[in-house]
Amino acid sequence: MSALLDQLTRRQLLWHGDSQQLAYQAVASGYPELDQQLAGGLPATGLIDIQTDAGIGELRLLLPYLQQQQHHSQRLLVFIAPPAELSADMLAGAGLDLSQLLIITPTQQPATAPKNNQKQNNQQQKALWAAEQCLQSGCCATVLIWPAAMSLAQARRLQLAAEQGAASMVLFRRPCQSLSLPVNLSFSLQPDQQGLQLTVLKRKGSWPAAPFLVDMQRRWPALCLTDPTGEPMRRAG
Repeated sequence: MSALLDQLTRRQLLWHGDSQQLAYQAVASGYPELDQQLAGGLPATGLIDIQTDAGIGELRLLLPYLQQQQHHSQRLLVFIAPPAELSADMLAGAGLDLSQLLIITPTQQPATAPKNNQKQNNQQQKALWAAEQCLQSGCCATVLIWPAAMSLAQARRLQLAAEQGAASMVLFRRPCQSLSLPVNLSFSLQPDQQGLQLTVLKRKGSWPAAPFLVDMQRRWPALCLTDPTGEPMRRAG
């Protein structure tokens, strides 16, 4: 029996409660409260699922992590089909090397004129294909993507590709999507006057955690403004 347990443990098919350190290598997030909740930080490899509305600070939350991923491995950061134009000043100010940053925007061939749903599906498939190629290449530290939808089969392919390329992949999904994906870490975000409320939904090798506040004012003080009445006022970003 002990030999079987050892074999299952080596293949990461068996884990003990609260043994997060055995599940994946962690990279410090830049936020002490987040690192404490996740027993070290965000996964260095594999899929990270973030369920969030757009524009509440979700990308800023990841900037210290992305800087470390890029700096330590000297590999590319890849953004695939971001929903808005990225600010080069913000990325450079966070310490990212813009010469090692790639933005991929799949487009529809002009010779065809499919219906809107078909066009969106084609662009989605192209984005997922590009993500898989980037992950498998071994040239990328982290790939970020904003998929409209994600199936279990697609998530498994991307998880395998990330393991093969020793890379991480961040999925930004709309909140309240019921499908649970095979990922190393999944959490949801809600805006807060001091930063973001984070709820861990799923962690490989450990239990979910209760919601907690990630204070972003120390790193991003301009995110919290004061109106004429003296009340704090949340700033988008």
